[in-house]
Amino acid sequence: MGIMSKILGSGNHRNAEDYVELDLNNFETAATGGAGPAVRIAEINGRQDVIPIKDAVYDGDLVIADITRHSTKDRTVEQIIDELRQVADEVNGDIVQKGDDQLIITPTGITVSREKL
Repeated sequence: MGIMSKILGSGNHRNAEDYVELDLNNFETAATGGAGPAVRIAEINGRQDVIPIKDAVYDGDLVIADITRHSTKDRTVEQIIDELRQVADEVNGDIVQKGDDQLIITPTGITVSREKL
């Protein structure tokens, strides 16, 4: 049996005995700290929500924050964005606003391209 037959199959039918069930408990996951940086999702309802976002960025995680509860012209949102901009500057990361409803804050060494694919 050639390599292509192994990849694409040779028309042979498989049955349940050909497969092995994997126990996910045998693998490290992000929840146990085994993975590196993570993409975190946040919702900003007020200034108190900025602290866990800042902590996540300082820890090296990328954060996508939902700001739909605020108008982008709202002074509170401007202050929140300023605070998060300072964090991005401190860690040499990046911050962008996607539309009127999302902020993306990146950790050290990660930038967000301003060009669409």
